[in-house]
Amino acid sequence: MNKQLESAVSDIKLCAETTKQLEIENVVLKGKVHDLEARLAQVEQDARQNNLEIHCLPEHKQENLINTVFQLARVVSSPLTDGDILSCNRVQKFNPNSKTPRTVICRIPSKLKRDNLLAAVLSYNKANPKQKLNTKLLGFGDAESPVYVSEHLSPTNKSLHAAARIRAKEKLYKFVWVRNGKIFVRKNESAPALVITRMDALKKLVN
Repeated sequence: MNKQLESAVSDIKLCAETTKQLEIENVVLKGKVHDLEARLAQVEQDARQNNLEIHCLPEHKQENLINTVFQLARVVSSPLTDGDILSCNRVQKFNPNSKTPRTVICRIPSKLKRDNLLAAVLSYNKANPKQKLNTKLLGFGDAESPVYVSEHLSPTNKSLHAAARIRAKEKLYKFVWVRNGKIFVRKNESAPALVITRMDALKKLVN
């Protein structure tokens, strides 16, 4: 019985050591997975760095999206030339039941020109708070329905951006914005900007 007890104790110690080693390996593997996920997300975002997203643009069977983007650029005083648009097309909705028009993705060969156009849209909307960029200005009848232009975010960053906006509203953060594919939040005008790179970072936002 004494020998059996000693054997059992030895087995228990061996199991405990094995369990501890597995726990350490698990932590290391989780770290590697997070690192790979971050790298993949960055690659996906970099692939979109020259793209624009245009939201709430009415759909028509005979539409010419490139001409519409040219008109948008003229309205905000950041005109584009024929070689400044590589492609322009609509993408499938995340929610097929949504009544909003499909988003337009416009690819521009130069990130600088893309950023200049984004800055021009922002400046135009600030200078014209009562008539921000809308469908009437782009030639879609007399109705003034808002049109939004933004960076083209990867699926991961889209989800992160949406979650950041919800969390910021809950915690009374005044500003949430995107720049160069990164999500930023700021409590108020005097507070520092915080970069949100992962979902768990949102838990650190407090009132």
